[in-house]
Amino acid sequence: MLKKEFTMKKYKVIIDTDPGVDDSTCLTFAFFDEKLDIKLLTTVSGNVSIEKNTRNLLHLLDKFRKDYPVAVGTDKPLIRPAKRAEYIHSKNGLGGYIPPETTVHQPIKEDAVEAMYKILKDGNGDITPLVLGPHTNIATLLIKHPDIVEKIPKIIFMGGSPSDVPGFTNHISFNISSDPESFKIVLESGIPLVMIPYDMGRKHSYLSEEFVENLNGMNDVANFLYTMFKTYWEPNFPDKRIAMNDTCAYMYLRYKNLFKCKRANVTVDTELEPGKTYVDFNKHGNVLITVGLKRKKFLKIITKKLKDFDNFKFDN
Repeated sequence: MLKKEFTMKKYKVIIDTDPGVDDSTCLTFAFFDEKLDIKLLTTVSGNVSIEKNTRNLLHLLDKFRKDYPVAVGTDKPLIRPAKRAEYIHSKNGLGGYIPPETTVHQPIKEDAVEAMYKILKDGNGDITPLVLGPHTNIATLLIKHPDIVEKIPKIIFMGGSPSDVPGFTNHISFNISSDPESFKIVLESGIPLVMIPYDMGRKHSYLSEEFVENLNGMNDVANFLYTMFKTYWEPNFPDKRIAMNDTCAYMYLRYKNLFKCKRANVTVDTELEPGKTYVDFNKHGNVLITVGLKRKKFLKIITKKLKDFDNFKFDN
């Protein structure tokens, strides 16, 4: 076993998140992935307030008996009032699941930006930020420490929609519209970017109502997800489905062969329709965009990961 662990390739990551039902689902799988080396977890204002996002993340560490450093990030966008998505994530951020008010785990003293800078600076240029919420923390990092660009191999982020492109939903995503100025800074940083647009979660990797109902009673972890999902059905679809948006970002890191990708130049509107993203598909573009997914294989992997939780029991 030791030899296997020593030789196994690890994906070093910083996960920047605003939990959030979809964030929490992603983290559930990431926490138990033996090939993931999570260096840091950071919270950002987004789906709910920074206080609730941080509480939710710390509670997940308590619940899953994991121990990763958590740094608290920005409590509002660079220049705009904070947006919230409580209408779908609920006022606590975890859908039908009600977290406790207090947690055993506590955040570290350093704020998210300085904690990210230290870890990336001390690294070997092989630590990938996985951005699951607005880009405020990352943009602030680039503003305060522009030298760190050389230490970031790529950023994988969930958000955006190729507006006015046939086949894609004409949609202004929450993550980008919450802080389009921050996203613009990241776009123009020169760091290689991988964009997981909202269509990946809504139209390709979603969980059907039948799939979700089968979670009930499967095991403790599946029951936790089932409880969150009960109030999280994706709006504006004729069927009931759970969008696996953030999980797609994690899955791209781990299973790139599931995705079809195209390179494009991406720009973001910060004035007329803040957060609207425009793309020009070409082989020299600044962003690699996922445009398709092998759905059956995706669901097969998710099902296997859920079954692997059969022997895991929550303490309460």
